[in-house]
Amino acid sequence: MLENWQRTHLCGDVKEQLSGETVTLNGWVQRARNLGGVLFIWLRDRSGIVQAVFNTETCGAETFAIGESLRGEYVVAIQGIVSPRAEKDINQTMETGKVEVIVKAARLLNAAATPPIYIDDNAEENETVRLKYRYLDLRRPSMQRTLRMRHQITGAIRRHMDACGFTEVETPILTKSTPEGARDFLVPSRLHPGAFYALPQSPQIYKQLLMLAGLDRYYQLARCFRDEDNRADRQPEFTQLDLEMSFVSPKDVQAVVEGAFRRVFEEVMGIDVRLPLPRMTWRQAMDDYGSDKPDTRFGMKLTDVTETVKGCGFSVFESAPSVRGINAKGAAKALSRKEIDGLGELARTYHAKGLAWLTLDAEGQVKSSFAKFFPQEKLAALLRVMAIEPGDALFFVADTPAIACTAIGQVRLFLGKKFGLLGENQYNLLWVTEFPLLEWDEAEGRFAAMHHPFTSPMDEDAPYMETDPGRVRAKAYDLVLNGIEMGSGSIRIHDSDLQERMFRLLGFTTEEAWKRFGFLLEAFRYGTPPHGGFAFGIDRLVMILAGRDNLRDVIAFPKVQNASCLMMGTPSGVSGDQLETLRIKALAE
Repeated sequence: MLENWQRTHLCGDVKEQLSGETVTLNGWVQRARNLGGVLFIWLRDRSGIVQAVFNTETCGAETFAIGESLRGEYVVAIQGIVSPRAEKDINQTMETGKVEVIVKAARLLNAAATPPIYIDDNAEENETVRLKYRYLDLRRPSMQRTLRMRHQITGAIRRHMDACGFTEVETPILTKSTPEGARDFLVPSRLHPGAFYALPQSPQIYKQLLMLAGLDRYYQLARCFRDEDNRADRQPEFTQLDLEMSFVSPKDVQAVVEGAFRRVFEEVMGIDVRLPLPRMTWRQAMDDYGSDKPDTRFGMKLTDVTETVKGCGFSVFESAPSVRGINAKGAAKALSRKEIDGLGELARTYHAKGLAWLTLDAEGQVKSSFAKFFPQEKLAALLRVMAIEPGDALFFVADTPAIACTAIGQVRLFLGKKFGLLGENQYNLLWVTEFPLLEWDEAEGRFAAMHHPFTSPMDEDAPYMETDPGRVRAKAYDLVLNGIEMGSGSIRIHDSDLQERMFRLLGFTTEEAWKRFGFLLEAFRYGTPPHGGFAFGIDRLVMILAGRDNLRDVIAFPKVQNASCLMMGTPSGVSGDQLETLRIKALAE
C-alpha cells in the first residue's frame, strides 16, 4: 500500500540539519488549520510532531485538495522539503519548532471518525473514557514516552543481568495453588474435571527448584497475578524482575540488585547512584520513621518519649505501652486548629486512639491539648527531649509500639508532603533488613509469614522459633525508594526439617504441608544449595521514574479499580457449552 510512500524519517527527527532535504513522513494529523491558500498540518508519530505546510503555489491543486480533506487522526503520508522557519514563526514549545516541511505531494492512507477523546497531553479527559478507548489514549505523546521509558528500563535490567552471568528462564503460568498471602486466580482444567490450575502470584517455588537444579543464577521478567483489591499502586497482573542465586549471603543478592538500579538510573535518567546503598534494620526504620518503607528525603524523625512522660499525670500517656512524637519545625503558625484536628483523624485511621499536640509560638507561649495535665518540670523535660524551638509543633501518639510508630509515622509523611519536604527529582534508595520472620494475625489467631513461608530465620534466632516466635528475625531485605517498597528478597530455607518447622509455626500439620508442598520438601532431600533471591516491581519503578502517581499510566492495557478492563469488557460471561465442557455450573448471584 505504501509503495513509494514509505517514510525516510520520523517526525520528531526533522530538525535544522535536514534543511533543504526532501523527506517522506508517515503519521497522524494532530491538528489542521486552513488559512485560505495555505494549510498548516501538525503531523505526529511516536517520535514527536512536525509542522507540514500545504501551499497551492508549491504542491499543486490535487495535493492541496488532499490537505483540505485532512482532519484530526487521519493517517497520511507526505513528501516535502525541510525549510527553516522565519525567526518570528519559531515555535519554542516544539522540538521541531525551528523548521517545517513544505509539502510537494501527499497521500491519504486512512480516514478517521471523530475520536471520542482528545489525543493531547493538555486535555483533561475522564479516566474511564480514556481507558475505554485505550488504543487512542496510547497515541498521546506522554503515553508514548512512558512506554519507551519502560522499554529502556527493562533493556537496562536485561543487560545488567546478562553481564552478571544470569540465565533467563521462563517458568509456568499454569501452576499449583499455594498460600502466598493473596487470593489465587484459578483456571479450571478440561482434562482433569474438578481440578484447577492457579496463576502464579510469583515464581517463588520454581526459582528455588532451579537453584536445586544447579542453575546457580536465574532471572526473568515475570508476569504475576494476585486476586486482591486494587489501589493506585496495585494491579491484578503485574511484571517483576525475579532473580535467584546459589551459595550467597544477603549482601551478594543486594549487590546484584543495586547494580541493576544503578544501571537503570544512569542509562534512563542520567543520574549517578552511589553504591553500596545505605542500610537500616527494620527495627530502626520503625523507631525512626514509623514505617518499614521509610521516606528518608526529609528528617522529622520519631522520638520515643515513653520513659520521659512516666509520672506525668496525663492518663493517656501513662497508660500506654509506648508514646512516640515528632517535631514539625516551624509548623506552629502554618497549621490551623482545623488542620490539626484533621491530623488526629488521620492518626485514628491507623488505629490510634487520638493525637496529642503542642505548639510553641514566637513569643514562647504554649498551646496544647495536654500540657495542662503536666507538672511544670515534666513538661519542661518533654520539650527538652523534643528539642522544641519557638514556632515548632509537636505531635504524639500513645498506644502499643506498633500502632504508635505507624500512626505518628503517617502524620510525619502527611506533614512532609504539606510543607514541601519531599524533594523533586530526588531519589533516596536504601535497604531495610532483619525483618521479623513472623507477624501475628489477629483475625486468624496465629502467626503468619511476614514475607513468605520460605524465608530463612537468622541463624542465631532459629532456636526461638517454637518458644518465642515473635522475636525471630529473618534473613529478609526490602529495597525502598522515596518511601515506596520497590521489592523484597530473602535467603531461603534450604533444609527440609527447617522448612517443616516453619510450616508448623504457620499452622500446617505435617500432612497438610506435604499435601501442598510435598514436591518441594521431597526435592530438598536431594542436596539443595543455600540460596536467596529478590523480586521488584517493574511497573512501580516506571511509575516513579516517569513521575506518575498511578500504575495504570505506565501499563499499556491496565485494569481499573474492580479488576475489569473497560476496553475489552472483561471479565465477561462465557457460553453454556464452554462451561459444560469444563463441567462447571455458574451460580446465580
